[in-house]
Amino acid sequence: MPVAIAIPLAECVAHVTSRNDFGYAVRDFLDQFRHEPDIRLIEDEPARLNSILNDDGVADAYLASVAASLAHEQNWPAPVWARGSARALEKPFFAAKTPKLKAVLLQESPVEFRIRNIFVSANALSRA
Repeated sequence: MPVAIAIPLAECVAHVTSRNDFGYAVRDFLDQFRHEPDIRLIEDEPARLNSILNDDGVADAYLASVAASLAHEQNWPAPVWARGSARALEKPFFAAKTPKLKAVLLQESPVEFRIRNIFVSANALSRA
């Protein structure tokens, strides 16, 4: 049986042209990473997607949050490109629209997302 070669995050999102593509690319990457964690998969900075997705930088900040979260889980340093505020949002983004759910996300969003002004569920990077 052939061995699957994991594709780095930067390559997984290189051909994204829509928000749906972005979601699929991130999920596919997470599946690969969970199967065989390797720091090389998050080392290279993905191209910025804001000009393609016109999403006020949400996808770009999300990718930095993902990389930093995965690094933290493995006790690795966050990739250089994911550090600092270069990929942080000016205005908060909530993965929910109702006030009650926003309040929940404020409390449970992982720190790597919160520092970039992204509020998601505690299990945002979990896959079934």
